[in-house]
Amino acid sequence: MGDVLGKVLVVDDDEVIRQLIAVNLNLEGFEVETATDGQDCLDRVLEVRPDLITLDVMMPMLDGWTTAARLRNDEATRHIKVVLITARAQDDDKRRGREIGVDAYLTKPFDPAELIQVVRDLVTG
Repeated sequence: MGDVLGKVLVVDDDEVIRQLIAVNLNLEGFEVETATDGQDCLDRVLEVRPDLITLDVMMPMLDGWTTAARLRNDEATRHIKVVLITARAQDDDKRRGREIGVDAYLTKPFDPAELIQVVRDLVTG
C-alpha cells in the first residue's frame, strides 16, 4: 500500500453516486469515508478529519449549501476543502458557492477523471 494522498469524506444521499466517487478516489490512493447526508457529514467530520469533503447539493434533511456553510462557520472545520457536486450549475449557484467559500464545483453528470483531478489538486495543492 503506497502513501495515502489524503482523506476524503464523500457525502451523497444516492448510494450509487457515493460508491462511484468512493471507488474512483480509492483507486487513486485516497482514503475514503462516506456519509449519507449533510447531518451525517457534520456528525462525523471531527471524527473522520478529512482533508476534503465532496458534498452533493440536493440532499434531504440538510442540503449541501447549508452543510458547506456550517463547515465554513466552524473553526474546527473551516480549513477542510469542499467540493460541491450538483445537477444545477447556474451562475447564481456558483456565486452562492463562492460566497460560502467552497473550493470547487462539479456538475452532474461529472467525469470521474475530472473529479479525481480536482480533488488531487486541492488536497496536494
